Amino acid sequence: MNSRFKNDIVMTFKLNGLTVRSEATKYIIGLLTPLHKDEQVQWLEKLIDVIQKQGLLNSTTVEKSHVERAAKECCQNEFDETTVLLNVISAFDVPKFVYNTERKKYLSFDAPHSINLFGDPRDKSEMFRHRYAILHQRTSRHSLFTPSVLGSGSTASQNKYQLQPIEYLLGMSTKLTNLVVLGMLTYLTEGKLHLEDMTGSVPISLKDTNFHGGLFTENCFVLGQGYFQDGVFHIEHLGMPPPEPAKITRTYFGNTNFFGGSSTSTLKVSVKLKAIEEQNPDAMMVFLSDVWLDQTRVMEKLRILFAGYCEDPPICFVLMGNFLSGTTCNTSSSHLRQLFKSLAEMIKEFPNLVEQTRFIFVPGPSDSGFCNILPRPPLAEVIRAEFVQRIPSGIFTTNPCRIQYGTKEIVVLREDILTKMCRNAINFPSDDIPQQFAKTLTSQGHLCPLPGEICPVYWPYDHALYLYPLPDVVVVGDRLGGFTAQNMDCVIFNPGPFSRNNFNFKVYIPIRSQVEDSEIGDT
Repeated sequence: MNSRFKNDIVMTFKLNGLTVRSEATKYIIGLLTPLHKDEQVQWLEKLIDVIQKQGLLNSTTVEKSHVERAAKECCQNEFDETTVLLNVISAFDVPKFVYNTERKKYLSFDAPHSINLFGDPRDKSEMFRHRYAILHQRTSRHSLFTPSVLGSGSTASQNKYQLQPIEYLLGMSTKLTNLVVLGMLTYLTEGKLHLEDMTGSVPISLKDTNFHGGLFTENCFVLGQGYFQDGVFHIEHLGMPPPEPAKITRTYFGNTNFFGGSSTSTLKVSVKLKAIEEQNPDAMMVFLSDVWLDQTRVMEKLRILFAGYCEDPPICFVLMGNFLSGTTCNTSSSHLRQLFKSLAEMIKEFPNLVEQTRFIFVPGPSDSGFCNILPRPPLAEVIRAEFVQRIPSGIFTTNPCRIQYGTKEIVVLREDILTKMCRNAINFPSDDIPQQFAKTLTSQGHLCPLPGEICPVYWPYDHALYLYPLPDVVVVGDRLGGFTAQNMDCVIFNPGPFSRNNFNFKVYIPIRSQVEDSEIGDT
């Protein structure tokens, strides 16, 4: 029996392009022998699937350690996924994956030592390289850039394009036409835009450019089509890299958990969590931004809000800063501590909320603590300690943060990112700014495609701002008015400042992927 089973194991690995060591084979035999034959086949396929998709291998040889890790993950996914219904993920806990161009897959980035928050110059260059790698591999497999199938006809071939590296342009002395280049917009010299990729940079002319949808700013990646002459790339059409729905991304990279959390496999495919979601179709999440706790009217409106939801508690309230109406001063930490203490006392008046609802706090740009560099750590322990003592369901997290509810993936950012992108756009679109903003984020696959002096980012943690694969929801707390937009099955909304404009907020209903506009208003 063992000899035959051993041969089956070896052959199954070979059919998947892998060679299994004898120690690994013995381990699998001991692991699966107690099971029925059908279950043995299923578990063997699960093990191979995890080994292939989770980036556990550096070669085609499977060691015993690889099988042990894969078996541990399979058991974790089998037994523990139902316990992770709501999970708030810190930006500093988001896993980092690096695209391997040779193997055409994402591999987990295992740092040889703890990551330095501030990094070094190499981290800055790698930050842009990794962003470019994501967009290049995604664009290259888009239908416009994949080679035509033999026998498909001349029409199909005419509608295809080929991405050219910038070094190809720089190596030519004659005029080149109908070029398509993927690169980053940057000012390498004052007042002169360049397009830059991994191979070099070239000055560009936007004199007769037709801008397609999106908010184009410095440091965003674009697709430029045009001609190269006299050392200048004259762009006739400028557009965003084509976005890609998450379900398409996962067909290439499997069930790797890019989002974060305890599971190494994505919970998007969890049947058990999906069933739990469907059992509670009325579940909702409430999002508020700019909750000024030092304003009496804001506290009064919060009391009305909590009272209204007391009989039918939501999954969570997500309250984003700033939590003070004025600018930060030396006494703001002690002031905030007292305000959160008062907020906790208010919430205690509603026992149903205390028992059934999570209160999630995301710091704003002007809140006390660290300077406004993304990702921003949570509010300090001295500020939140008394609140958590009174309300154990309170969670103080980073900015940005990620929330996983069942199979839904939600990214939350409190930053005036739309305001900054509009202010720094090289070409301002004339219609539907929220939809243009949604297109920009989904195309860039990043929360903050802006220069560091406008929206600074800790270079080693830039991956915490990725939107790849696209999540189900992106919540952006911007000081502009609230809006809701959608692109590539990703819902992007801004709840708007709660402390202004009739105390607006948004309610997200996960089962229907629906966002409802709400306000308390004056009574």
